[in-house]
Amino acid sequence: MTQTMWQIGGVWLLAVLAGLPLYAAMGLAAFAFVLIGDMTVSIVPQKMAQAMNSFPLIAAPLFILMGNLLGAAKLTDRIVAFASALIGWVRGGYAHASILASMIFAGMVGSAVADAAGTGAIEVRAMRAAGYRAETAAAINAAAATIGPIIPPSLPMVIYGVTADVSIGRLFLAGVIPGLLMGLSLMAMVAVIARREGMAGGRFGGARAVWLAFRDGFWALMAPVVLLGGMFSGFFTPTEAAAVATLYALFLGFVVYRTLNWRDLPAILVESVETSGLVMALVMAAGALGWCMSIARLPQSITPFLVGNIHSPLLFLLMCNLVLLLVGCFMETLAALLLLIPILVPAAHSFGIDPVQFGLIMIFNLILGTIHPPVGVVLFVTSRIAGISYEAMSRAILPWLIPLLLVLAAITLFTPLTLWLPYAIMPK
Repeated sequence: MTQTMWQIGGVWLLAVLAGLPLYAAMGLAAFAFVLIGDMTVSIVPQKMAQAMNSFPLIAAPLFILMGNLLGAAKLTDRIVAFASALIGWVRGGYAHASILASMIFAGMVGSAVADAAGTGAIEVRAMRAAGYRAETAAAINAAAATIGPIIPPSLPMVIYGVTADVSIGRLFLAGVIPGLLMGLSLMAMVAVIARREGMAGGRFGGARAVWLAFRDGFWALMAPVVLLGGMFSGFFTPTEAAAVATLYALFLGFVVYRTLNWRDLPAILVESVETSGLVMALVMAAGALGWCMSIARLPQSITPFLVGNIHSPLLFLLMCNLVLLLVGCFMETLAALLLLIPILVPAAHSFGIDPVQFGLIMIFNLILGTIHPPVGVVLFVTSRIAGISYEAMSRAILPWLIPLLLVLAAITLFTPLTLWLPYAIMPK
């Protein structure tokens, strides 16, 4: 079977080099496996259908729809205004406000690209108007966008939870402390460079200005509270939370702020269906390819090899960090998750590593790849928003990787940072 896996790996690589989408390459590799193994071809679509037969997976398209609704309703304007009123008056205040706004928006959307696109235009424009260099403004926005998939809700956590059979609720809780640490570490970085780059602060409008900004954005700011409070009080499940979040976004857009129009809905729905279709195609293809790996006993072969050659859980985690950071630079986050979970999660289990902590480590590494050249998709988004070249964006982001890598090291070395909260609220 090992030779067979090398053969289908070659099919997958040739398909990728030929320019086929990753889900198509994974699907072709699965078909190649059953043909070479002289099995019935109908097994592949059956395994694809089984991969989709998951109640928690319903959350994925609903969270995507919610994110598009929130963006179309322009709720980011109110979030950025509140963050600026609260902290925009200190030195480097617009940068601090950009990070705080991304942290709040992360509790609503859960996507790095959506965060960068949703708050990016407003934040970058405000920072440039305050005299920040375009490269610095864009780098701060891109680095802050990585908080999106870590603070719940999070689409990658839903996909990981479904694929690795891990509680999505615990994964959501596990991301709270690391997400806050990411924001604080980036703010510390801003404080360090603010004086050197001459970052000015705005004028403090007083407590009344903060109150008015809070009042104007109150319902938008309550979105994370509604979602997390409902989930962890047991009022609804993480999957049902996606439906509640979508209804809440519709309520804000049509009733509270009246920034949505019925004519906007067809375009929002089409965009959501396109994105959801891509995610589901990846899940289906990965389900079939994962079954092929299981039949070929690839995880069962790799796990003893890793356990036999790496005798420490810490060394295993360090190796995984290096591999995942490298993979994240070249592959889309969800595709990389679906491809690597069947290989790495069993090995992590053999080392006694909690799957919740390992899920956070996997997602964190792959998300960092979205702001790391040569492929980082968030870098493309922010460079277009800021009107700078991708090369300049790639150079500007490098110093901002340092605080995020320090947080990654912290959650790798100190398990309570990821496990204390989920098991305190949702004990075994």
